[in-house]
Amino acid sequence: MDKNLLKILVCPVTKGPLIYKKDQNELISKSAKLAYPIRDGIPVLLESEARMLKDNEDYS
Repeated sequence: MDKNLLKILVCPVTKGPLIYKKDQNELISKSAKLAYPIRDGIPVLLESEARMLKDNEDYS
């Protein structure tokens, strides 16, 4: 994930910052408790495509 791109991307639900998790290939929105997938190097920032984060998932 390009670090410059990550600086300008925000969660489409909360407009908050996103955290890149390379091992899961996801962008995490802690405020919305959603994980957005990255497919073929392209972030899919659609709420309908995101998965809900579990309470025990730690994304500090």
